[in-house]
Amino acid sequence: MGLCVSSESNKGAKSCEGSKGKGRAAAEESFRRPSAIMVMDLEGGYKELKQPVTASSVIADHPNCFLCNSESIYLGTCLPPVPEDEELRPGQIYFVLPPSQAHQPLSLSALCDLAIKAASALP
Repeated sequence: MGLCVSSESNKGAKSCEGSKGKGRAAAEESFRRPSAIMVMDLEGGYKELKQPVTASSVIADHPNCFLCNSESIYLGTCLPPVPEDEELRPGQIYFVLPPSQAHQPLSLSALCDLAIKAASALP
């Protein structure tokens, strides 16, 4: 998706930049890109992490639990754990979950609970 802008210095000419373009469009896109990693705990609390961390460093604070990326949650499927050596990505929401939720398909009520926890943490 590109961005088209008119500029007076170009005397009304339009310039279009693709998503790989540099300059103003790239600066605006990087400004809007989220930089925090959000981790939701079992009680509904959350942490915002500003620096890169691995899943194992987050799970170290929550023994006997696993970490799940919100992007990999689908109704009726088992919740896949984030590999321990994987670096968590900025802009993503992760859930700390008990092992009992790892081997059963996600129900609608459990999905709603996760969504409520995430929504309560967002501004």
